[in-house]
Amino acid sequence: MRILVTGSNGLLGQKIIRQLVKKNVTFLATSLGENRNDACPTELYRPMDITNLEDIAQVMSAFKPSHVIHTAAMTNVDACELDAATCQKINVDAVRYLASECQKMGVHFQLLSTDFVFDGEKGNYAEEDQPNPLSVYARSKVEGEKLVLQMPHLNYSIVRTIIVYGKGQNLSRSNIVLWAKDALQKGQELTIIDDQFRAPTWADDLAWACIQICRQNEQGIFHIAGPETMSIFALVERIAKHYHLPMSQVKRTDSSTLNQPAVRPPKTGFNLSKAEKVLGYRPKSLEETLDLL
Repeated sequence: MRILVTGSNGLLGQKIIRQLVKKNVTFLATSLGENRNDACPTELYRPMDITNLEDIAQVMSAFKPSHVIHTAAMTNVDACELDAATCQKINVDAVRYLASECQKMGVHFQLLSTDFVFDGEKGNYAEEDQPNPLSVYARSKVEGEKLVLQMPHLNYSIVRTIIVYGKGQNLSRSNIVLWAKDALQKGQELTIIDDQFRAPTWADDLAWACIQICRQNEQGIFHIAGPETMSIFALVERIAKHYHLPMSQVKRTDSSTLNQPAVRPPKTGFNLSKAEKVLGYRPKSLEETLDLL
């Protein structure tokens, strides 16, 4: 295997690179700007602009990957709502460029997607459930998926996931678990929603699944997430309990009070049967991962 990873400076990208180094798999890490991941040797990193087809073509023809794991995306849901043009460029156009190069070269293309492709009316979504996106971000991810699904003779996989958390280096954004732990430890007053339900995903588990799909040369859609779906309030409660921190400064609220530009699905969560059966996926519980943060 020769794996090219986009978004290698992000949390998932860093975890994938770390595991590829351990497994002694040949890889090329790419991201916008300089390498910010100490686990990635400088000689195995190359800056690449995923919105520039020429740049992609040059990097891919020089490295000649067998697989591309495309983790890079615009994931700030409200920023996407307020800047649909940039969202389109990063989440749709870049997918078209990367997938078409993979198609030309006979390379497996793996696209990272999201639970937000669903409207959240049902929960516990399986791979066969029909997407119904509610926001600009969600629509961009559905459009990216469709590009991949409809591209003739493309060897592909689509990995949908749910709020990814874990520790990384020099990250441009934090994640809900680290943020909540830090705020609780500082005794900050928090107002947390209790009407949105998610299955938080340990980044290391997700990275393992992405690589396993490539190792087994699997095709199709895979749902990869944490094993339990819970409200955001319950998530914070469990973090507090695990670290023996008080909840007295944490207040409940609901989504309607937040005035967020983008609509979120109320309840997602995934049916993991396919990943468990096909990949041997065994995600850690929230408490198991909190010991590793």
